[in-house]
Amino acid sequence: MPHSPNTHTPILQPTFSRRHLLRAGGLGFLGLNLAHLLQAEARGATNSSATGAGKPSQIKSCIVMFYYGGPSHHDTFDMKPNAPAEVRGTFNSINTSVPGMRVCEHLPHIAKVMHHVTVIRSMHHTMRNHNSAAVEALCGRTPLKGDLELLSNDPTSDFPCYGSAITHLKGRTENVPSHVALPHTMYNVVKLPGQTAGFLGPAYEPLQVESDPNSPQFRVGAIELPAGVTLGEMENRKALLSHVNARLAQEPTKAQGTMNTFYERAFSLLRSDAVRQAFDINQETEQTRQRYGRNVHGQSALLARRLVESGVRFVSVHDRVRNGPNNWDTHDNNFGRLKDDLLPPCDLAFSALVEDLHQRGLLDSTLVVMLGEFGRTPKLNGAGGRDHWPDVYSILMAGGGVQGGRYYGSSDKIGAYPETDGVTPGDLAATIFDRFGLNPETELHDLTGRPFKLAAGQPIRGLFS
Repeated sequence: MPHSPNTHTPILQPTFSRRHLLRAGGLGFLGLNLAHLLQAEARGATNSSATGAGKPSQIKSCIVMFYYGGPSHHDTFDMKPNAPAEVRGTFNSINTSVPGMRVCEHLPHIAKVMHHVTVIRSMHHTMRNHNSAAVEALCGRTPLKGDLELLSNDPTSDFPCYGSAITHLKGRTENVPSHVALPHTMYNVVKLPGQTAGFLGPAYEPLQVESDPNSPQFRVGAIELPAGVTLGEMENRKALLSHVNARLAQEPTKAQGTMNTFYERAFSLLRSDAVRQAFDINQETEQTRQRYGRNVHGQSALLARRLVESGVRFVSVHDRVRNGPNNWDTHDNNFGRLKDDLLPPCDLAFSALVEDLHQRGLLDSTLVVMLGEFGRTPKLNGAGGRDHWPDVYSILMAGGGVQGGRYYGSSDKIGAYPETDGVTPGDLAATIFDRFGLNPETELHDLTGRPFKLAAGQPIRGLFS
């Protein structure tokens, strides 16, 4: 209806498109992204098959600390002091808080919390390249394209990461994001597979943080008001939008029936004190921040603790080192890089996180998993490095009911293959889902309707008895 100066019809008319309207009203700071994400999430939740419904969750949250590149199990948690020199390397082992459990000498802080930790020394799969192995590590699945180095990102067929699958089946958390990934998106030429919601769709993507929590300028733009906009002004704009929605309801559009709810949720997150406080890492004492390590990885781990404390269900922490190459792919100078760059931040971050969760009474309800996509070769190469080795490697688990202070499974004498109690990424996935009260046999369907079990393995019951 055209505007007539002889009537009292408001200037903003239903003939304006919603996007133009938001721009005109100054509401474009939402970018429509958050509201549309919430809309898609609700649409997907309606179609989800929550087989585990009614089954009480056994844990409230999970933190996955992913060390991209493939940490050497021989030089960290499965050392072989009696193996030949070309296998055992140059590092010595040290005692830990658990008699009989020993770790690398360059992990003195983790040594002090090993009574909370189980080391699985028999993880294995068949993917030998980083990108395909990352799908194993972060989704618990073997990629459909097999062992290709540079898998493209295909939302029609990619498997969902753990946090996305859990959000799909359990629904979104109230007032805080369900799944947060930080402090950066990982790339290996292409975006590293395993970080996305895959075929579940954009509704279940994590809130991706792309900034350094150790920086004085750290901020999460997605949950902040734009510069110059106050909370009061935002409320006024919300009221304006409500008024316009009432007018637009007279001329329904395809999205009209549900968009009001999603804008309300978007505004709710922007207003949420819980969200702002969770990300306000400056509330921590300097002593605590130093304990985690004053670097991007340490502060990411500290932020992960703050997030689960606020009610975030799943946090993915992607490692980044302060100097040198940005990952654990130690094809050369293995021992120098581990000692000088890679192990110290990891030692502080993981140990502080486990210790802090325990002291705050959160460890029993929070499962912490430390892993890479594979291990390294038993024998050193000519450059003093170790190459890719998925045939056996080690991961750490703590909290969430895990009985700490012990090993699960073992590798052979040179750390080449599992010797006892082999574990696959599918088994790890089933264990994570099971601890959230989800049935690993639950079926998910990709965009073509193909069914996939939630997990390809079985829960590792022996971790909890």
